[in-house]
Amino acid sequence: MLQLKPPRARRAKDEAEKPFWISFSDLMTALMVLFLVAMAVALMGVTQGLRKLEDKRKGREEAIHSCLAQIQQLAEKPEFKGVKVRGQSIDFGPLAEFRKNGHELGPERMAFLRNFVPQVLDVAREPQCQKWLKRFVVEGFASQEGSYLYNLNLSLARSQRVLCVLLDTRAGDAPSQDDRRLIRQLFLVSGSSFNAAVLDHPEKSRRVELRLEFKELREDCRAGGPACASTPPEPIPWDEDVKCPLTAK
Repeated sequence: MLQLKPPRARRAKDEAEKPFWISFSDLMTALMVLFLVAMAVALMGVTQGLRKLEDKRKGREEAIHSCLAQIQQLAEKPEFKGVKVRGQSIDFGPLAEFRKNGHELGPERMAFLRNFVPQVLDVAREPQCQKWLKRFVVEGFASQEGSYLYNLNLSLARSQRVLCVLLDTRAGDAPSQDDRRLIRQLFLVSGSSFNAAVLDHPEKSRRVELRLEFKELREDCRAGGPACASTPPEPIPWDEDVKCPLTAK
């Protein structure tokens, strides 16, 4: 009698192929699991990085708010009546106004600057404020009379006059040497011609403001990065030259 052998061979072949396909399926499952684990770890790292960045951003905003709030409290003192804090700018108001076409300040206004600015520097030395403070900009303004270049030069002279007043060691109420060093390190003069003039009150346009500029997140050396590896700037050579370049010869 004839026997049907082919079916047996087919069954043997199927049984021989089963271990291969099972192993391939397990391998693909394992690879998928590894991929998911790697993605989870990567997402966790990104999430933690974003959380740290958000915490740092909030910390910066809180530090700046605290710094400005302390200056606001300082401006509310009776002896500084007229000083206003607008955003990140300190408007001295009538306490630092100039006469028309002039950049000189009277004794009372000079005494005000020598009293007020050192107290602002005390706030700037606070750890939270010091961490984020980049510089102070003394910005001068002029009224709408006169040409653009004339007013630009006049506004620069007014902002420079403020530094002359603060760095004059001959004054009886001159700021301390530490304050003067910090002024030379952090203060920058700037002029805006009549671009920001108060048109309805020309006399109120002949003034100076003190603007605080703060570091961005990428500028904070405590966060690390290439900027932190750079060499710190050389200190400004110290001198006691009390002659203001604006003083007429």
